[in-house]
Amino acid sequence: MLFSLINKYAPNNTKNDFLSGLTVALALVPEAVAFALVAQVHPLVGLYAAFMVGMITSVLGGRPGMISGATGALAVVMVALVVEHGVQYLFAAVILMGILQITFGLFKLGKFIRLVPHPVFLGFVNGLAMVIFLAQLGHFKTAEGAWINNDALMIMGGLILLTMAIIHYLPKITTAIPSTLVAIITGSIVAIVFNLDTKTVGDMASISGDLPSFAIPNVPFTLETLYIILPYSIILALIGLIESLLTLNLVDELTDTIGKPNKESLAQGVANTVTGFFGGMGGCAMVGQSIINIKSGGRGRLSGFVAGAFLLSFILLFSQYIEQIPIAVLVGVMFIVVIGTFEWCSFRLISRVPLADSFVGISVAVITVFTDLAIAVIVGVLMSAIVFAWQHAKQIHAKKIMDEVSEIKTYQINGALFFANTHNFQELFTPKDDPENVFVDFENSQVMDHSAIQAIDKLAERYKKVGKTLHLKHLSAECKLLLKTARGLVEVNVLEDPKYHVADDKLA
Repeated sequence: MLFSLINKYAPNNTKNDFLSGLTVALALVPEAVAFALVAQVHPLVGLYAAFMVGMITSVLGGRPGMISGATGALAVVMVALVVEHGVQYLFAAVILMGILQITFGLFKLGKFIRLVPHPVFLGFVNGLAMVIFLAQLGHFKTAEGAWINNDALMIMGGLILLTMAIIHYLPKITTAIPSTLVAIITGSIVAIVFNLDTKTVGDMASISGDLPSFAIPNVPFTLETLYIILPYSIILALIGLIESLLTLNLVDELTDTIGKPNKESLAQGVANTVTGFFGGMGGCAMVGQSIINIKSGGRGRLSGFVAGAFLLSFILLFSQYIEQIPIAVLVGVMFIVVIGTFEWCSFRLISRVPLADSFVGISVAVITVFTDLAIAVIVGVLMSAIVFAWQHAKQIHAKKIMDEVSEIKTYQINGALFFANTHNFQELFTPKDDPENVFVDFENSQVMDHSAIQAIDKLAERYKKVGKTLHLKHLSAECKLLLKTARGLVEVNVLEDPKYHVADDKLA
């Protein structure tokens, strides 16, 4: 039963999922250790979170192929709680964080992530790419905080370039095995054979340990405890969900598929609740690891499950070998992730898109780098909402074109169609006075939510009642999927039809 769930979405991709899972597990180790150290907890607390959150979300989540684990965005929030009250309060906060995320999913609030404007999403991606890049620079410093130089810098730079070259060029020769995995193994062998003096995973911390054990957090079950952990739990839950659901959207874009935000919210909540009882620091989706997985061929639930399983095996059985992996090799992997994640087209779009959109995207990226993801996204959404309200202050309207020869009338809709203007949308049309064939063109419009879908269905019913034929043009694939009465009236043009998400429970 379990393995049928794991492999449900990728029955024919077992080899790629397995190898990509191994690749992800190798890259996860230093990150989990680093984030645990940031939160000022034992490295095993980060590693336990990485494999538990990863395995649970891979089975229960709404986005096959997405990788979850301990993240830096959560770690920076946790550190204050750990310093002031201790790690047991952290475990309690993580459990409550999970319960809040489960509640979020049960109330089907995940659909609202589809309303995050594209400039905000673009800023989020670029901001995280810069955060990942800046995080790697810390590996170029000694334990005392000084920048490395001379031979140490040459060795590290050489291993980084070797890793990046293999990842980039190997797919041009063969795709039988993930290039990232080959790069990690090759770089490690080179460092060991030539006895290179470079920092390894083991220099960060030992990853050897036992299986995590179930334990109720050792905290007083009082209102005072709740007052202490509740603010942290709310912030952690929000950051975790925002990062997870935006990563879900990113993986959707990369794989041209549709994830389920509500299901993912539930899975993240269950994973964090379980992790808190087993001594983990909690987690959420990881952009960098998810991209490594996708680029390595991982598409199904098996990839995330395998990543978690390998991570556990590293802790229990193979720690001495994993600790020999050079940090430089993993830095090279993350540099490739940065290059692949950053939307370089943003520079070309600056002069082509409205100034307000460019400003929003840049602002989100900058805020992500200097503060945290949750604040960046919230500020970006608020800015976009203000821009949207300003741009759409005028009601939706239509240009009416009547072809007397063919007796066809066309309504060219202008403006976004959403819950606030559905009534005005209906008033644009006169079914009784229109000819037998009527076209409604949405090329200059966008259908935003379920209310808009219902408005189109209602319009189709109005024309059907008077015996007229309605034709709908330039609607997205999601719109057609959600329509009921009007579904058969949509004229599909793959080359011209737009692609955008609709905020609806059916797709969430």
